[in-house]
Amino acid sequence: MNSNSSPNKIAVTSAFLSSIIPILFMLFSDLAIWKVVVLFVLTFGVSYYVIKLLLERFIYRKIKIIYKIIHQSNTQHLHQDDDALIDQVSDDVSVWAKERKDEIAMLQEQENYRREFVGNLSHELKTPIFQMQGYIDTLLEGALSDPKVNYNFLHKASKSVDRLIELVDDMTSISRLETRNVKLDMTVFDIRELIEEVYDEVDYLLKERKITSGFRQSADVGFQVNADRRRIKQVLINLVVNAIKYGKESGTVTCGIYDMDENILIEISDNGDGIPEHALPRLFERFYRVEQSRTREAGGSGLGLSIAKHIVEAHAQTIKVRSEEGKGTTFGFTLQNAD
Repeated sequence: MNSNSSPNKIAVTSAFLSSIIPILFMLFSDLAIWKVVVLFVLTFGVSYYVIKLLLERFIYRKIKIIYKIIHQSNTQHLHQDDDALIDQVSDDVSVWAKERKDEIAMLQEQENYRREFVGNLSHELKTPIFQMQGYIDTLLEGALSDPKVNYNFLHKASKSVDRLIELVDDMTSISRLETRNVKLDMTVFDIRELIEEVYDEVDYLLKERKITSGFRQSADVGFQVNADRRRIKQVLINLVVNAIKYGKESGTVTCGIYDMDENILIEISDNGDGIPEHALPRLFERFYRVEQSRTREAGGSGLGLSIAKHIVEAHAQTIKVRSEEGKGTTFGFTLQNAD
């Protein structure tokens, strides 16, 4: 704080002004000069002491109010005779104001995120519900009597129910992961064998899109990792299915495994259209979709990548993505090396 506005400076100035005026009148009287000087010193001293005392008490009362507001605590640690009191309060108020500004910005960001999340969740829930309603209404309006038509519509309604169940299951999973209410069953296993198992389970999707799956040369040998096998399998399924759905038809999905000393790096790559650079930082957000129409046609809950991220981070590891438009996308994550 500027020293020109300190209580001491104000008291000196005020005392001088209050003393000089009567002294000027005395100079024109018959009093000796030494008496005028003594009177000036006494008047100045008393005025300075009184003004400074009153000023400090006034400021102190105001400071106590400020401290109670910014610290929400008692003010017993404040002392009136502390020369640095005003500077201390000035610094504390500046820090408090910055903290409140940051807090408001964070709350605004959280509110925007909440609105977006609620909007996305509402849309994800409404889509299969409206589809089921349409199929059921069509059946009730007369299509029920036609065996071929009613089977087709019931089958589609069943798929919509499956999508709702998938969405609810994924929401439950991500809620547990975000609250860290998950116990990891850590075991040592061969990550290549697990990836081969995942390829076998999604073989029908690979054939449907005529996509070839395989391994890079770096994954020719097995790598032992220490992790929760069941949950890492979920990560791999989410990443491989994502590569199949958004990769190029008749394209490839490949896996690379790399020894990084303490960790093992696993990469899942496709040769699809790639992802715009501006979208990469948001890929792991819940319900985030790069292209709304294309991704909803591909199905899924929109939570797969977010779940994968939470599972990997629960292992104290990292997951990243890199992509180049027109060439493809690669997701990579690390696991603890057990060798």
